[in-house]
Amino acid sequence: MSIYVGNLSYQVTQDGLTQVFAEYGTVKQVQMPTDRETGRLRGFAFVEMETDAEEAAAIEALDGAEWMGRDLKVNKAKPREERGSSGGSWGNRGGSSRRY
Repeated sequence: MSIYVGNLSYQVTQDGLTQVFAEYGTVKQVQMPTDRETGRLRGFAFVEMETDAEEAAAIEALDGAEWMGRDLKVNKAKPREERGSSGGSWGNRGGSSRRY
């Protein structure tokens, strides 16, 4: 499992985030998503720690803590939801327009 870190400053670096979380254990991986169009950081990241105990310690210590002028939002990451079919058609909202 990994940790979600939100409300990050856009000046955050992967090394900086790794250093902050390394105080609570071994950091296995840091992912910092960027905007597809601008390449700019999206203001959140995912951090994976070596053990569940290390993750719990980091979450407890850092959730709500101020870093780089922002109050961090830190919690267990939720599994990504699939973006599959919702059972309906976005293009057919106003009634029946079937073509045979």
